[in-house]
Amino acid sequence: MSFTATNPLIQMFGVTAVALRDADAVIASGVDWTVNAGDFWAVGGSAGSGKSDFLMLAAGLLAPQAGLCKIFGDDLPAFEEDRVQQRLRLGFGFDGGNLFNQLTVAENIALPLRYHRELSPAEIAARVAELLAQTELEPWANAAPGTLGRAWQKRAGLARALALQPELLLLDNPLGGADVRHAAWWLDFLDRLAAGERATTLVVTADDLQPWRGHARQFARLQDGRFEVEQPEKNNEDTKPQS
Repeated sequence: MSFTATNPLIQMFGVTAVALRDADAVIASGVDWTVNAGDFWAVGGSAGSGKSDFLMLAAGLLAPQAGLCKIFGDDLPAFEEDRVQQRLRLGFGFDGGNLFNQLTVAENIALPLRYHRELSPAEIAARVAELLAQTELEPWANAAPGTLGRAWQKRAGLARALALQPELLLLDNPLGGADVRHAAWWLDFLDRLAAGERATTLVVTADDLQPWRGHARQFARLQDGRFEVEQPEKNNEDTKPQS
C-alpha cells in the first residue's frame, strides 16, 4: 500500500499522551495530528516537557492513555507478529543513541540487518560500510560506543535507524548538546535525506526550534499540557530577515 496526503503515515485523534515512567503525568491531551508522506516535522519543547515520550508514542512504542493513534493506517498498539514488516518501515533514533556497548559501532549498525533481512555477511558488511561512510564514523567502526563522544554516539544511532531504509524516521533531539560543527552536519544530512530520490518522512524533537527554521517544513510545540501546531504564516514570519 502506498501512502499519500490522503493516506497518512501517523494520525492522532483526541489523543492523551502520558509519560513512560508515570502514567498519571499527562504530556498533552486532545492531540489531533497528522504526518503525511514527505513531511519534515520539528516538535519543540523545553526540558521535561515530554518530547521523548511523545515521540515514542508517535512511533508506536507507547500506547495513548485515550484517543486513537494510527501508524501506516494500523491502530496502536501494533506489536502483533503479523505487523512486524509494517513496523520496520519506521526508524527511530534515541537521544544518545541507546547503543549496545558490548558490540562495536559497526556491529550495532548491523543488528537490524541481521535480524530482519535475509542478507549474506558480505551484503551486510557492504550496507554497514555505506552507513559508516555517510555518518563519517569509519574511524570508529571497531570501537565500543562508550569510547565515543555523545555527538558521535548519536550519529551511530542514526546509522542504525537508517539500516533498513525506513520510509518514516523519528529522531529524538538530534541537535541536543551538539556543537556548531555537528549541528551543521545534522541539518545538512537531514535536508538531503528529506529531499533525496527516495525521500524520507522526518519527525524530530528539539529544545529550540530556531535552528530548524529553513530546514523542517512543519512545526509544533509541546507546552503546558498541549500540543500546538504552528500555522504556516508563523513559520514564514519566523524565517523573514529582520529589518
